[in-house]
Amino acid sequence: MASEQPSHRRGILVIGAGELGGNVVAALSQRADAPAVTVLLRPSDAPRHARLRDKLTARGVGIVEADVATATTAELSTVLGQFHTVVSCIGFAAGPGTQRKITEAALAARVSRYFPWQFGVDYDAIGRGSPHDLFDEQLDVRDMLRAQNTTEWVIVSTGMFTSFLFEPDFGVVDLATNTVNALGSWDTDVTVTTPEDIGVLTAEIIQTRPRIANQVVYLAGDTITYRELADIVEQTRGAHVTRNEWTVAHLLDDLGRDPGDGMRKYRAVFAQGEGVAWPKAGTFNAIRGIPTTTTEEWARKHLNGRG
Repeated sequence: MASEQPSHRRGILVIGAGELGGNVVAALSQRADAPAVTVLLRPSDAPRHARLRDKLTARGVGIVEADVATATTAELSTVLGQFHTVVSCIGFAAGPGTQRKITEAALAARVSRYFPWQFGVDYDAIGRGSPHDLFDEQLDVRDMLRAQNTTEWVIVSTGMFTSFLFEPDFGVVDLATNTVNALGSWDTDVTVTTPEDIGVLTAEIIQTRPRIANQVVYLAGDTITYRELADIVEQTRGAHVTRNEWTVAHLLDDLGRDPGDGMRKYRAVFAQGEGVAWPKAGTFNAIRGIPTTTTEEWARKHLNGRG
């Protein structure tokens, strides 16, 4: 059980307003039971940031500023300690050590409730020593949270962003050549969820009563095999799809030629199939009857005319 929330603490702080954070903020602020929401932004004079600040302010969202990458744990703790709930939407792009630092700051601030940035795979199932070195840091975060009983925590596992399946750099779907490359095998599963759905579902998890606490909550927009993905691309594009199977051995060998390449790390992890997929039927959204976007629905909306 979390400690009693100090009376001076206010509302929910969302760290970051990118694709994920922006959708979480939008979903929270649009609810009938909308809580007070504040966003932590990196200080910047760029026109894009000015437009973002104006947009958030117009929506009634508060703004605080700090650079997560350069701030000390103590400095971050001072900021986070102003809020009873903190939702981190800052991912791996912030650099190694960032996830631990934010978590250390949240625990030091004795935040009542903390949602770490774990909006992805099931790191427990994958375990330590995976092809993606930063995944071990995510397990460090889980260990830190489970080792204490002052701050309640909720981990939201979503699979990959649906759009990431179709990212050219990821290499699974090549629209230019109408090719689909299966990671591991054609029968390997992958769970995907759109950022919009993650925002809505995370807001629902935050506001659910009785409160969800100290557990991993699974979401899924869809869980499909790469064979089903190739079929979707073929049906959506109305053209024959070339299909290649990239085995685990092939992808590990590929990673060995450039061990620092992030996309190679991701491909090798997803090819192994552990912790990257779960049945949609048992997810928070399915149990509560909350509709989500399937891969086929996403493809029909976004793929026509591309490539």
